[in-house]
Amino acid sequence: METDSAASRAFLADLAPVEDAAWDEVETASGRRPRLSAEFWTSRQRQAANLHEISYRACYKPQLPRHFIERLTLPGERVYDPFSGRGTTALEAALMGRRVAANDLNPLSRMLAEPRLTPPAPADVARRLTEIPRTAPSDGLDLAMFFHPDTEAEIRGLRDWCLARERSGELDALDTWIRMVATNRLTGHSPGFFSVYTLPPNQAVSADKQRLINAKRNQVPPYRDTHALILKKTRQLLTGLEPLALRNLATAAGDAVFLTGEARATPGLEDGSVALTVTSPPFLDVVDYVGDNWLRCWFNGLDAEAIGRGLSTHRTVAAWSQAMSEVFAELFRVTRPGGFVAFEVGEVRGGKLKLDEVALPLGLAAGFRAHGVLVNTQVFTKTAHIWGVDNNGKGTNSNRIVLFEKA
Repeated sequence: METDSAASRAFLADLAPVEDAAWDEVETASGRRPRLSAEFWTSRQRQAANLHEISYRACYKPQLPRHFIERLTLPGERVYDPFSGRGTTALEAALMGRRVAANDLNPLSRMLAEPRLTPPAPADVARRLTEIPRTAPSDGLDLAMFFHPDTEAEIRGLRDWCLARERSGELDALDTWIRMVATNRLTGHSPGFFSVYTLPPNQAVSADKQRLINAKRNQVPPYRDTHALILKKTRQLLTGLEPLALRNLATAAGDAVFLTGEARATPGLEDGSVALTVTSPPFLDVVDYVGDNWLRCWFNGLDAEAIGRGLSTHRTVAAWSQAMSEVFAELFRVTRPGGFVAFEVGEVRGGKLKLDEVALPLGLAAGFRAHGVLVNTQVFTKTAHIWGVDNNGKGTNSNRIVLFEKA
């Protein structure tokens, strides 16, 4: 049975008590649901842990999962994200003393998230780097538009080391940490990255596009000391981690569940094992994940084209709704009674389509109670003009979180 409108409104107001909040309603086949709009988490609040600073396209800020984790779960309960991306929900939950589960169709997701639950000492990273050769033969892929020849040799040395260790079963926590950091240092727009100046570090342009950037800027890839940059980034990621956070991470790592596959079928999760899901699914034809990650896939020995064939890019509301209805059915299975799902979506197609209004009836149909929608309104969004995506066009311009509960 659904919560009535007054009870849902009271629940949302208690969950997000803020001044200057605006209310409206979402119409569904089973009645109206309240929608509360305000600024729930801001840059003035507690800054997120540096450990989150791993770039990935279309990732939300840690304050979003934290808002729900601290209000709807207790330490030791399991928090899940079926569309994990860089692992923001899992990492924030672990830092807060919760057990974690994460899933994503892209195997890069696990490579980015899992190592950060077991952060190493910088001195250990430095020692391991001395063992890794600074050169390796070319495999024929032309990367000269991105990297100085000596930098490229070092990248290939890192790549060959990690792939060989993985094949032999010797890949350990130090290797996976170094691989994770190197993956995120491949390309970017500052000297902290391995490449010449290119687009932001959450994507990699094509070789032809990079040649155009180089010509326009009259630039030649300079040498970057990859080992020094890995060590520098390691220290940055670990800055500010307190003993309690490190203990929480170690505890979470002990029984963390990392899955690579469809969110619609997760046999690795037991029935009723999840207290809270915080997630953001793929939006309608907004982001080219495979095109963005081709270089990262190469570095990690992954087939970007094969991954791309499995990833969902839904170009119609009907196709998106069908896929998400199956996801909600699976979330209903894994959620415990009294557990919650915070399903973050946004506005697409110039703001004409508000996906919260599409998602809300899908959760209801799966058996959840719907408390309504929280809309976090801020000046920044998950997209930016530098992506080549207009915030007022195809991108999102608000966090819209549909909140469900399993009775």
